Amino acid sequence: MRLLIIYPYVPYPVNRGTYHRVFNLARELGRRHEVDLFCLDENAAATTAGHAAEFGFCRRVHFHRFVHPPWPRLFPQRLLDPLPTTVTHWRQPDIQPALDAFAAGQDYDLIHFCDLVLWPYASALPAAAPRIMDRSRVDLLFQQEELTHLTLSGRDRFLRRENLWKLRRLEKRVAGELRATVVCGPDDKTFLRREVSAQAEIFVLANGVDPAVFDHSAFAPRPAPEPTVLFCGAMDYTPNVDGLKWFFSEADPALRRRLPQRRILIVGKNPTPEVQAYDKIEGVTVTGEVPDVRPYYQRSWAQMVPLRIGGGTRLKIVESLAIGCPVVSTTIGAQGLDLDHEEHLLLADTGADFATNVHRILIDAILRRQLADQGRQRTLERYTWSALGGQLSDYYTSLLAPPAA
Repeated sequence: MRLLIIYPYVPYPVNRGTYHRVFNLARELGRRHEVDLFCLDENAAATTAGHAAEFGFCRRVHFHRFVHPPWPRLFPQRLLDPLPTTVTHWRQPDIQPALDAFAAGQDYDLIHFCDLVLWPYASALPAAAPRIMDRSRVDLLFQQEELTHLTLSGRDRFLRRENLWKLRRLEKRVAGELRATVVCGPDDKTFLRREVSAQAEIFVLANGVDPAVFDHSAFAPRPAPEPTVLFCGAMDYTPNVDGLKWFFSEADPALRRRLPQRRILIVGKNPTPEVQAYDKIEGVTVTGEVPDVRPYYQRSWAQMVPLRIGGGTRLKIVESLAIGCPVVSTTIGAQGLDLDHEEHLLLADTGADFATNVHRILIDAILRRQLADQGRQRTLERYTWSALGGQLSDYYTSLLAPPAA
């Protein structure tokens, strides 16, 4: 099978959750099929860094220089544009001719592109191959949850509602033209079927882990002397910032009363000023970006995932479990993963329950060991990139198979 893969960024170095998904799925498809890869390259950063060599699993690779245009004025540009602003923010006139030239003369069986922002380009390709959209998150769901949970000014709420109205219209139109959509979890599928199209072809493919990277034997636990909880992720990502705000206001005060010696490690790139301010709380350390997150998993007694905004990747849970660090999460934070409360991880959705479960896991070594062992076993059985890539490859093969007589 010959595939054209289109990404709205160069997913290397693999230092964001979304990059883990798209890089590893492209690599697994490249191991099984002929893959051509076209990436938008913001400010030509990947080209300058020589990252093309990391994509040796592809037959051809092209990084196209890309710079986000300025956000448009509300009137007349934004209000009169039928596309949502979160899509037009990826508009650049020279991309389509470059993509057309890259695909010219290639007899592709399938065009795989990542996220709705690339639909204007993927849909305009003259190639007749079916289009499949892989969604690192469902933007309509994500933006609705932001509107629900974030504190916004009246102007910001109006702008978000305007964008959501256009986004919903676009989603409904695109659903009728796609051959299929790939999503990260059943919650995304349920939302799309309910809100966008009941007839859409949707394939659920969870996120995974590379067990050779998050290797339990090579990075065996070395717990810090004091009970330490890790929060890991990009610290400029709205769900992470919101999750920390919720944890420190609703759960941490009770946790500190029960366990004054608790320590919190916040590890991830680009911490916002709000995240940086948590460093002033006793027992809290904000590291910013680190060269290797695995030693922090080794030091931590558990990882917490206090997310309230769902959809998309849940990579840190499977990475944590693969390396042997038990997890406490909200239900939303663990959606899409076949992991059971009290068996593979602990789940809690109120501040009081979250504090209780973090406290439980920190004071009970037997519970930590059981959750780590059972969670790791389930992760290695179901959530390695090799297994998930094989599932996606088989699904694509089945889509292209002629109907049975």
